[in-house]
Amino acid sequence: MMHRRTKIIITLGPATDNEQVMSNLIDAGIDLVRLNFSHGTMEEHKRRVEMVRRISEEKSYNVGILGDLQGAKLRIGRFVNNKVILKVGDKFNLDAELDLESGTQQVIGFTYKGLINDVAAGDTLLLDDGRIALEINEIDGQVIKTTVLAGGELSSNKGMNRKGGGLSAECITEKDIKDIAYVNELDLDYIAASFIKSVDDIHQVRKLLKQHDSDISIVAKIETIEALENIDDILECTEAIMIARGDLGVEIGDAEVPAVQKMLINKAQKTNCIAITATQMMESMVHSPIPTRAEVSDVANAVLDGTDAVMLSGETAVGEFPIEVVKAMSRICRASEKQEAQRHTRRSEISCERVDEGIAMAAVYLANHLNVAAIAALTESGSTALWMSRITSSIPIYALTRHVKTLRRVTLYKGVFPAPMNFLGKTHAQVNHAAVTVLKNCHEVEDNDLVILTKGDLMGVDGGTNAMKVLRVGHMVEEEDDPEHTK
Repeated sequence: MMHRRTKIIITLGPATDNEQVMSNLIDAGIDLVRLNFSHGTMEEHKRRVEMVRRISEEKSYNVGILGDLQGAKLRIGRFVNNKVILKVGDKFNLDAELDLESGTQQVIGFTYKGLINDVAAGDTLLLDDGRIALEINEIDGQVIKTTVLAGGELSSNKGMNRKGGGLSAECITEKDIKDIAYVNELDLDYIAASFIKSVDDIHQVRKLLKQHDSDISIVAKIETIEALENIDDILECTEAIMIARGDLGVEIGDAEVPAVQKMLINKAQKTNCIAITATQMMESMVHSPIPTRAEVSDVANAVLDGTDAVMLSGETAVGEFPIEVVKAMSRICRASEKQEAQRHTRRSEISCERVDEGIAMAAVYLANHLNVAAIAALTESGSTALWMSRITSSIPIYALTRHVKTLRRVTLYKGVFPAPMNFLGKTHAQVNHAAVTVLKNCHEVEDNDLVILTKGDLMGVDGGTNAMKVLRVGHMVEEEDDPEHTK
């Protein structure tokens, strides 16, 4: 069978609250779901998590859950009539002292009061991911007076940024701190930190997580100029990055985004970091059952760039065709993966520092040069499978683990598929048989197929992978002359 290696993340929302819709989305092959903490209440998020966990458990299917912190997202307030139409040349004011519920055709409040000190006459403010552009004429006390450069419909609570970035707002807000406190209660697998600027922001998130006895993985959202300037340091201290192309495009200019996307994915690949490509990937499908050709090309190019995952936002959260958009995205990923070029990774250039990493590298190298049907990685934390996923291969990698959290964590790893297996108390020969049985039950292998198995002499020890074995399905005895036993 041909597996889709690129993972698909969907954003939950009103459009996915129906149990049958969620069941169909899982059947369509979603890998992770995203909770957008910029919208909804914690009670709504909790109900959605419970539904996803219940349905996925009924289907014996592992789904990862990503919580996305709002961060210092600058937003305008609400309009009395919910939206206005701005025309080029209109005068429009932003008033720091205006009630956030009292916006009109002429003026609107905003959330980040420090904006007054961060901008000056001549600057350009971009609203709603750049759809609305305002030129600042003057700062009059607490009022920013502007002229509309690019108009259109502007609705309540839309995001706002200064063209070129450089705003001084803190990355972690009071709301984020409160939301992080719910990480364990929501049973999250990943937490995304928005608008980070440096490694200090990531350290702050990790410190807050530890205060709640959580060691879940962090996704650093790259959407500021400062983050790009510090990207090498950021990649060294986070488990994943999200290329948040909406706000990033506002800061650096839309024409710069494609090249930056390629650069970020390439750097992530070389540092064992996961890369997620996000924002407006299939946006027309919010209201259309089929994507535009431009959207097909966008998703395909992200796959060809080597992204680990692609993410849907409004398309599934509030869209009219959530199931269709997942099926379309999956179809595009599969087709693109047939053409995905081999990428240079640090494994082919730099010596490994760890034995388990070397075993992972050797396993995929051998699988790529031998007629192997599948790779089975016995793993505690998922690290072995992560390292394997850094090398391009069409051969499926199965992460066999006894830990539920690891099963969910590896749902984000490209080309890696989770499978439960408890290998404690078994001899090495029994482990070999059990691993092959799992692959057979997954309809992945059949008699005479070759399988590569990686494991450790000491079962159940994190980081203990030190052996690789090539097995031929159907040609193993139940008990081998194996003096080694599980400790």
